[in-house]
Amino acid sequence: MRTQKTIPPLLVAFAFFNIYIVWGSTYLAVIFGLKSFPPFILVGTRYLVAGLLMLAWCKLKGEALPEKKFLWRHALSGTLMLVGGTGMIAWAEQYISSGQAAILVATEPLMFLLIDRARWPEYFSNKFIVAGLIIGFTGIFLFLKLGVPPAHQSPMATIASVVILFSALLWVFGSLIIKGSQGKSSTVMNASVQLLAAGIAATIIAFCKSEQVGFSFSAVTFEAWAGLIFLIVMGSLVAYLSFVWLLTIKPPAIISTHTYVNPVVAVFLGWLFIREEVNMAQLLSLVVILAGILLVNVPGYLKRTSKTENAETV
Repeated sequence: MRTQKTIPPLLVAFAFFNIYIVWGSTYLAVIFGLKSFPPFILVGTRYLVAGLLMLAWCKLKGEALPEKKFLWRHALSGTLMLVGGTGMIAWAEQYISSGQAAILVATEPLMFLLIDRARWPEYFSNKFIVAGLIIGFTGIFLFLKLGVPPAHQSPMATIASVVILFSALLWVFGSLIIKGSQGKSSTVMNASVQLLAAGIAATIIAFCKSEQVGFSFSAVTFEAWAGLIFLIVMGSLVAYLSFVWLLTIKPPAIISTHTYVNPVVAVFLGWLFIREEVNMAQLLSLVVILAGILLVNVPGYLKRTSKTENAETV
């Protein structure tokens, strides 16, 4: 009788470390990259290199590209998530700290509930979800009003904060577009298409913004190169592939807990390495937002627990 292959616990722990700590540290890596790279050149280079590496690996394994009917959806979703989402965050981090950006990005689960209109009757009939939305957006309001230190308050800081909230919406739109578009191609192949599309789109935006004017790769500092390499290797390859792999072995509700951890990691690392200012208003906003996210996930946790109990009694 064939037994199911046991997954090494250390490997699972390593994958969770990647989506918890590594993804949280990418906000700091962006700050280092921005020391020499304009934001969309940084993002475009990151995704083009990562996408080409993934595509080359898939082709060496003999994998085929996604079917044409899915190809454009992967390209569109990649552009929305990785340029509209991550690219706009890189732009915003020119004006606000990495910790502040991470706190605002933590609102993505709340944005998903607002955009997933087909399930509104289910969402808004649940007291946990309604309470979570109210509390979560109260946290956003507190952050926008009190979260930026007086010494750094400026119209651009406020605009950057709003841009990050909009980027969270674009990330959710992109994730909804790709839903159900797996096709016959592998997840890694699909991810390579998303990364390449995002890289091309970011490069076009960079040229439209004339970011290439006055920029030279020869003038890039060691810190900025280190930031870019970290984003390519650890952010776009290691952490993302860990996320994809965990989806095949763990419930989504457990994997989504990275939403709670990433902003905490980003705030701590920003304070530790580059002495970014962290005030009580920011920490309060973060706690309130995370409390809202926790509440909106309660129904999913309860449903999963109920299914497990039912399975055990059968």
